[in-house]
Amino acid sequence: MSFYEELQRATADARATLVGAPVIAACLQGRVGRESYLAFLGQAYHHVRHTTPLLMRLGGRLPERLAWMRRAVAEYIDEEIGHEEWILDDIAVAGGDADAVRRSRPDLPAEVMVAYAYDLIERGNPAAFFGMVFVLEGTSVALALTAADRIQQALGLPDGAFTYLRSHGTLDPEHTRHLAALLERMTPEDQADVVHAARVFFKLYGDVFRALPVVEAAACA
Repeated sequence: MSFYEELQRATADARATLVGAPVIAACLQGRVGRESYLAFLGQAYHHVRHTTPLLMRLGGRLPERLAWMRRAVAEYIDEEIGHEEWILDDIAVAGGDADAVRRSRPDLPAEVMVAYAYDLIERGNPAAFFGMVFVLEGTSVALALTAADRIQQALGLPDGAFTYLRSHGTLDPEHTRHLAALLERMTPEDQADVVHAARVFFKLYGDVFRALPVVEAAACA
């Protein structure tokens, strides 16, 4: 069994808790309203805009024993840079106020998740940051395309309102294979830290979803 498979098994309970958030159930059942979708995009903006700065910080904090990871980190930066602007575009097309979101503060769950990520890099094991990558990319692969289709059907929004969700649903399978290969090269000690971080991030990311308003499409019509 590969480490990636072990990681999936070791975090299955934590992932189930995240996926059980009421707003995710509403999305997958095609019942989510515009307010809920815009709220999701707003909080996504607030954590996604930190992806590139976090990766840049990570690259600078890797110890020499993990120097081999720097090229992979650079590739992640190249692929992730600017994704927060996709989210703002989606918000505008969906009828939201993208400028207001840009100026706003994140809700507490998103703020705490981002703060934990920075703290993990600065005070913990920088390699454990890939626990966050595992959580965000794994969730995207499993939910993004299905959620986008169901939300679009419920709200009748154009394709341009789902750039972020659909891009992650189609691109992240390749990211997943790349991440699995990277994790496999880590020492058992680093892998254990990744497992711990992934469990924490499933909890924190789940809190982001549980804090979103659950407004059904019929109520928003």
